[in-house]
Amino acid sequence: MESSEKATGKDAGTPVSWTHSASLPEILTRAGCSLLVSTYQAGQLVAVGVDEGRVHLSFRHFDRAMGVAVDPADAPSAAGRAGPGLTVGSKNQVWSLRSFPGIAPQLPGARYDGCYLPRSSIFTGPIQGHEVVWGRDPDGAAELWLVNTAFSCLVGMTDAESAEHNFVPRWRPPFISSMAAEDRCHLNGLALRDGRPAYVSLMAATDEPSGWRRLPKASGMILDVASGQPVTTGIVMPHSPRWHDGQLYVLNSGMGHLQRVDLASGRREVVAALPGYARGLAVHDGLAFVGLSRIRETGIFGDVPLAEYHDQLKCGFGVIDLASGTTVATFEFTQAVEEIFDVQVLPGVRCAALSGPDTGEIWIA
Repeated sequence: MESSEKATGKDAGTPVSWTHSASLPEILTRAGCSLLVSTYQAGQLVAVGVDEGRVHLSFRHFDRAMGVAVDPADAPSAAGRAGPGLTVGSKNQVWSLRSFPGIAPQLPGARYDGCYLPRSSIFTGPIQGHEVVWGRDPDGAAELWLVNTAFSCLVGMTDAESAEHNFVPRWRPPFISSMAAEDRCHLNGLALRDGRPAYVSLMAATDEPSGWRRLPKASGMILDVASGQPVTTGIVMPHSPRWHDGQLYVLNSGMGHLQRVDLASGRREVVAALPGYARGLAVHDGLAFVGLSRIRETGIFGDVPLAEYHDQLKCGFGVIDLASGTTVATFEFTQAVEEIFDVQVLPGVRCAALSGPDTGEIWIA
């Protein structure tokens, strides 16, 4: 491992440090991308890029930052866009960040080629919003989806809808009998196929308030959105389903596994085993970027298989070559950050700045 920089919170004086494999800068440079990593525990969105051959981090505070989506170029925006922006889910809001590539080279601290500033937000209320995903409506226009975990449903987030409602329910599992903020099945992840919602991950098929918490941890499954039927079952706390290159991937979080699903049989094969609670997955240029978390010693995590290795788990991300299953690069937070929620790719951006005035912001000391 190669030691990297430290960062300190301006107001709270929070020290953050990290290490990474020597291969990471080359891997990101060759893939032509940088990364976005959200951590709800530390309340940060982090841009991980490369500047002059070194890994560089930029931090931006969002209260309970969770799902992240890179906007398509034609995503609707009242203010207009200079380039694809970002959408970030937080505790009670969904934030829109506008891209300002012209500002990036003027910023101190690194040779930035991307800059993202918060410009607007939609107030959702305490719905435990997890993943946010940009898809396409039947006419091909950009369309934003949010996984509403509290109400066990998928919701729409168009400008017209959000002007009248906090959210508009569009789909729920067939076993969910009514809309209530009861987190019945812990619906948490969404995979698109051809731009439309195709698969969701959930902890257990239960219609009881917080019912998933009382069932075995291996009650997790992936549902087919069109039919409402299980695609694969017996997953230990699944997250982050993704459809890529004609195949369905999922994180078997409680096992620390990236898995590939056979849609015909429902069987899963392990693509890679990782040293952390796997949550957050992006696939780009033949590489899988997988978020890793340490686990809390609570009733929720106490009996998952990873708990046996509690002291050995890492928080950060691993980079997996999908063809071989080999881990080709790693990144680890060694202080302050304990849990990762999402990982997304910023294609064509080498080093991004996440800027804007905000208390609790972290800066590189």
